[in-house]
Amino acid sequence: MPSLTELRARRTFECRLEPQRALRSLADAAAFLDDRGILTRTADSALPSLFGACHQPPFRPGRGGFAAWPATAYPWFWELAQRADVFELSVHGGKRVLVTRATAALADPICRAELAAAETGASDPAQLLRHLASAGPSPLDDLKVELEWDAARLRRARRPLERAGALVSHGVTLAAESGGHVHSSVLARWDQAFPAPAAGSLADVIVVCVGAAVLAPEAELSRWFSWRPQPDAALIERLVGEGRLVRPAAGWVAAP
Repeated sequence: MPSLTELRARRTFECRLEPQRALRSLADAAAFLDDRGILTRTADSALPSLFGACHQPPFRPGRGGFAAWPATAYPWFWELAQRADVFELSVHGGKRVLVTRATAALADPICRAELAAAETGASDPAQLLRHLASAGPSPLDDLKVELEWDAARLRRARRPLERAGALVSHGVTLAAESGGHVHSSVLARWDQAFPAPAAGSLADVIVVCVGAAVLAPEAELSRWFSWRPQPDAALIERLVGEGRLVRPAAGWVAAP
């Protein structure tokens, strides 16, 4: 088994944590996503980060929020999300991640279970899901008219669904009435965004994501995703026992 030092060096290289490995183009970023299988937007965990791999100065130095994003590479996350084989999900504690189709397939049974649990009852989230089942994927403005909801009510209904993966938001650019364009979103149920059921499990997702990170603190795994099933100590122990994960040192896990 590689040592902790060796794994840290491998993580630095594969997750492009050094400036000399910085992403230089959108094509580089697409290849990075294909290689890792999952990318967070900003660096917030052991999971590989798109903006963390850019190594650019901030768009507007000295300001927080969006201004801290890379000076020229900030559109790449949105541009990658437009690709047919890329899924933009909010299952990372409500934060958005990009995943490849292969990674999405492993999460499919989890998201379908969340969808089935959420679409029953009379709550606003359930009403939204049932409406999308009949209307199909819909832009936000259409949903507000058809459901007779204001923006705040729609936002409250979609938030828990997106965190669970039951609902997928896809960014679009629309023409503005006054000229130019505006950014909006199209909402789709998980089974509309990913129609064909696939085999997978939480264990499979965790193994792939640890592989993407190369090395991760074991305690962090339970905070990676906002699904109701969480990777508890028993699951991690089983994966280590099966050889699907390894412990190079106490408190750390890595792909074998």
